[in-house]
Amino acid sequence: MLILDETEVRNTTAFPELVEAVRSMFQSDCRMPTRHHHSLHVPAEPDATLLLMPAWTEGQYMGVKIVSVFPGNVRRALPSVSGTYLLSSALTGQNLAIIDGAELTARRTAASSALASRFLSRTDAKVLLVCGTGRLSLNLIEAHCSQRPIETVLVWGRSAEKAEETVKLAGRLHPRVSIVTDLAAAVAEADIISCATLSDAPIVRGAWLKPGAHLDLIGAFTPSMRECDDEAVLRASLFVDTFDGALSEGGDLVQPMKAGLIARDSIRADLAGLSRGDHVGRTSADEITLFKSVGAALEDLAGAILAFETATRLVQSDG
Repeated sequence: MLILDETEVRNTTAFPELVEAVRSMFQSDCRMPTRHHHSLHVPAEPDATLLLMPAWTEGQYMGVKIVSVFPGNVRRALPSVSGTYLLSSALTGQNLAIIDGAELTARRTAASSALASRFLSRTDAKVLLVCGTGRLSLNLIEAHCSQRPIETVLVWGRSAEKAEETVKLAGRLHPRVSIVTDLAAAVAEADIISCATLSDAPIVRGAWLKPGAHLDLIGAFTPSMRECDDEAVLRASLFVDTFDGALSEGGDLVQPMKAGLIARDSIRADLAGLSRGDHVGRTSADEITLFKSVGAALEDLAGAILAFETATRLVQSDG
């Protein structure tokens, strides 16, 4: 059985191949039950959460991501979130690989956004704005640049120190990366705006979006969170990673739905529909598009299979 750490996951999931792997999985008959969500009591601390996210393709592969969230870890200088992915054979049940869950999650999330951008952003998109300076930011830059001819990367974050560090690291991925402090001006300039924050209130205003812009929303993964305002939702053609996930957990769509501003049929398509060609995606150069994702277990499975098969080939070639 292979054990793939953070570095090995990164080295075996190059974005061009990972985007294709995610697309193929959305086109497949992958089974993806509702994720298991369990609350754990921790003495004298906030409750912890255990998440189990299974998925499988019949007779081929099956996997489950195990994620734990322990808010009290901040007192111990430990990460609050940790995760592991177990990949097994769906023919024999044999365990095949244990994979670093945090790196797998970051890369498959960025790959899913890049896949959506392939259908929804303009093919000549040249300016990418990334809002947020967490782990996802570098992955998003690399993933989006693998799908579009990005010439300029802009980075916005609430912490100037973190933004500077992100730009420094991103400079290894792209020659033209810079910090922006005027978010309104940056949004107005950008062809693709990719948001991966933990914001509870909108940071991107619909009035700032130029014709032809593509808005990629990743961070608001609970109904109480928002990364864009109602005007952005109303101005855009709406797309999601999965209907069930985004319309039950993604605050950017859940809140305007509860307010009666949009309905379920306001969503044009999900990633499965886009990947299968059921919907073409962008239909005009001036159309504003919005993609909302909250993550799906089949994306983890796609990334895990790619990492395992690539690592296996490398081991065999070294042998």
